[in-house]
Amino acid sequence: MDIQLIREKFAEKFGTTGELYTSPGRINLIGEHTDYNGGFVFPGAIDKGLVAEIKPNGTDKIRAYSVDLKEYAIFGLNEEDKPEQSWACYIFGVAREIQKRGFKVEGFDTAFGGDVPLGAGLSSSAALESTFAFALNHIYNGDKIGKFELARIGQSTEHNYCGVKCGIMDQFASVHGKKGNLMRLDCLSSEFEYFPFDPEKYGYRLVLVDSVVKHELVGSPYNKRRESCERVAAKLGQETLRGATMEQLDAIKGQITAEDYMRARYVIGEEKRVLDVCAALEAGDLETVGERMYETHWGMSKDYEVSCEELDLLATVAKECGVTGSRIMGGGFGGCTINMVKADLYDNFIATAKEKFAAAYGHEPKIYDVVISDGARKLEI
Repeated sequence: MDIQLIREKFAEKFGTTGELYTSPGRINLIGEHTDYNGGFVFPGAIDKGLVAEIKPNGTDKIRAYSVDLKEYAIFGLNEEDKPEQSWACYIFGVAREIQKRGFKVEGFDTAFGGDVPLGAGLSSSAALESTFAFALNHIYNGDKIGKFELARIGQSTEHNYCGVKCGIMDQFASVHGKKGNLMRLDCLSSEFEYFPFDPEKYGYRLVLVDSVVKHELVGSPYNKRRESCERVAAKLGQETLRGATMEQLDAIKGQITAEDYMRARYVIGEEKRVLDVCAALEAGDLETVGERMYETHWGMSKDYEVSCEELDLLATVAKECGVTGSRIMGGGFGGCTINMVKADLYDNFIATAKEKFAAAYGHEPKIYDVVISDGARKLEI
């Protein structure tokens, strides 16, 4: 990302210099739509993120400039001051959620931008929330707010100011990321564990193939999927689907809709797949990791119905090209596939995916190689 451009725009807009903070986007190797169901997820932070220059301005107003959108917003810190621009609501929401927890936020100036592809399922919104949560905690509160609570602040921002009832995974990964490691998060207990992840050691590359189909989660079927799961959990006498078995689900099949049954079937299977992948990685068994990735893709496509024909084509092409594992990544309704590819198959896979996708849809997909990287932090320059 162009840090120099952010510095130039900050100086241009505000006539001074501030401090730089950053947070990454994330990938999730496996464990999709399990976070709000009390299950496990397996994300990692990536080497694409957001950078913000920030400086207190001695007022009760936030003055913010989006370098990427070339838009400016000014707004206060009270509930009635919520800005009109959707991107500004993330910054406003983080500030409000910090205040609600009894911590301090005052007016500041900021210019920000990043290189997390929008709409690709890499959680650019969590990178934005985590950058400002980390920065405002550091600037105004001496880092007194713990990392997990910073992630919850980002999640609450989505719930209360942006209209998405998301789980905790995206913000967790953006805050807690550690270079060379994925993280298995238990979304019920909030316990997590780092797992070393070095695909190159085994001759693999991790690559995202972006369909360039933009997904918009606000007011989308995303919330309807969550409601399906909540209905089934309630019928099972549980708060979430965590720990539910297929035998239990089959026992109530006649008491729920066919649609709710399919949604729950996917989630119950996905919980087990995450644990299978963790065990396989510890054993260096990347073939099993890949098999579970494909199972997740088709579960999301057929049972959870959050894929689309573009992503199904990409997963099919990956299988045809001998790619070890491929699946839709993120909330769905567009975005990209995550692919674990043997290095010697990489060039052919990318060329074939571009060719077949362009033949079907008139444009090539975008390709992003990713490296697992560190989480939210202050940049020392």
